Amino acid sequence: MKTNRWLPFLCAWALLGLPAVADEQRPTGDEAIQRLMDGNERHFAKKFIHPDQWEVQRAEVAKVQHPFAIVLGCSDSRVPPEIIFDQGLGDLFVIRVAGNIVDPAVLGSIEYAAEHLESPLVMVLGHERCGAVAASVKGGEAPGHLQALVTPIKPAVQLARKQKGDLLDNAVRANIRLVVDQVRTSQPTLAHLVHEGRLKVVGARYDLDTGRVEVLEPVKGR
Repeated sequence: MKTNRWLPFLCAWALLGLPAVADEQRPTGDEAIQRLMDGNERHFAKKFIHPDQWEVQRAEVAKVQHPFAIVLGCSDSRVPPEIIFDQGLGDLFVIRVAGNIVDPAVLGSIEYAAEHLESPLVMVLGHERCGAVAASVKGGEAPGHLQALVTPIKPAVQLARKQKGDLLDNAVRANIRLVVDQVRTSQPTLAHLVHEGRLKVVGARYDLDTGRVEVLEPVKGR
């Protein structure tokens, strides 16, 4: 008999008397993208509304979370998702690591939010002039544990070297697209959710100079 691997989490939720997800209608992946982009437009236009940050919302999310999007972003201090998308408490499930790369811990975090919290969207958010990507472009051995960040980006750099234009920016974009593909095809959970239409995975690039987010076209054939 197949065992629900989220049963311990669900049992804990039940003991606390808390719902696993909100009763409200869940947005689609496309609706979640639009909500993010509307927020970024407010950020760009300096017309912030900073939703869901008041006392009532804080009390609500203390009981249960139901983020409408998962954002896998870079740790760069200039790219905080809640600010550049003008979102508030409980709106985003944010995972940040330099170079917006994936490893088992990152994939597990995404699985938790996508399957248990039923977030319909994963956005892999890279950014202009990413330091981790720049280190991989530079090549050589990085000191200490930094090599663990540089190595996963190397395939993107190899692709970028075959393209015309700015090497670093091409590598940033290639890295985003490759990570999107890794998330989308991750077995067994995420690939299954994507196949069922319950999860959408997209890549996006944040422009440090303008504050704009650009949604990238997927890898050809995906």
